[in-house]
Amino acid sequence: MAEETTNTLTLRPGKHDKLGLYHCGVTYEGFVVAGGEPRNIKDGEEITIQRVPLKVKRDGSDYTFMRAA
Repeated sequence: MAEETTNTLTLRPGKHDKLGLYHCGVTYEGFVVAGGEPRNIKDGEEITIQRVPLKVKRDGSDYTFMRAA
């Protein structure tokens, strides 16, 4: 189930949704796609998506997609 506020979206593996105009998904544990950019992410890591103004933070099986400032 996705949890969303205006600037964040939290997903679990196998789920996808949109944050504003951008598609966000967690394909499987440790692998995300945001704005068409696939990335690996380790537990506790925060990454910046280069193609779109988003960041992703992983906390266990919770992946939070955030609008970058």
